[in-house]
Amino acid sequence: MGSIELVAQALNAVESGQKAAIATVVRTDRSVPRRVGASMLILDDGSREGTVGGGEMEARVINEAMAAMADGQPRLVNYRLVDPSTGDPGVCGGEMDVYVEPYMDTATLLVIGAGHVGKAVAELAKWSGWSVHLWDDRAEQLSAMPDGVNGHSGDLQSALSEIPLDSRAAIVMVTRNVALDVELVPLIVSQEAAYIGLMGSARRWGTTKEALLQAGCTESDVERISTPIGLEIGAETPEEIAISIIAEVVRATSTR
Repeated sequence: MGSIELVAQALNAVESGQKAAIATVVRTDRSVPRRVGASMLILDDGSREGTVGGGEMEARVINEAMAAMADGQPRLVNYRLVDPSTGDPGVCGGEMDVYVEPYMDTATLLVIGAGHVGKAVAELAKWSGWSVHLWDDRAEQLSAMPDGVNGHSGDLQSALSEIPLDSRAAIVMVTRNVALDVELVPLIVSQEAAYIGLMGSARRWGTTKEALLQAGCTESDVERISTPIGLEIGAETPEEIAISIIAEVVRATSTR
């Protein structure tokens, strides 16, 4: 099967909610099992189409594909097929480079709190290319949503089960008080995400952190929280604060 057909299959998989990766041989030297252009499609359920050579080498390529689907990053991997006693995955006598490219949906940014700043962050994040979800415990706060933003209310635990958070995701907490932070942070730090930020002063965070530790959170839990959130740019309005927050999120997740 040609690479164009594999790309079509990968895009169809992403559209149906799966992750996919395509591994392509891009350089060879001397004796190798496949030549430049040979490709293989790997899906996140382990199924695959095509081959880049089989055996131990292909098993390693599949592992690289799974890692690429986990972190969203392509990679170029080199394989010597000379001496298995030194760790080589084959004995063909040659060498090959394989490029592994993930295909997956857009990274998620979850905003907790739909006040003025939360809505400004959600709108700017959507414009910046994120798949944006906005949650607030007050349903009325979601009556005027930025275009293209997914709104959630009610129980946060239930909402989290509907939001695709993975190792590329970012979570921005712009909540209204310490009590709500203490209630929500334990749920948030249990999620897979590259970045979790919380708006508030250093003094507010000191109070929140103490309450969280007393409630059973660990030091490693609270260390996942970046606060005060946002780059220091002298921001004052909700829109300016949103710029400072998204700038920090992009910096923290620039490898997503």
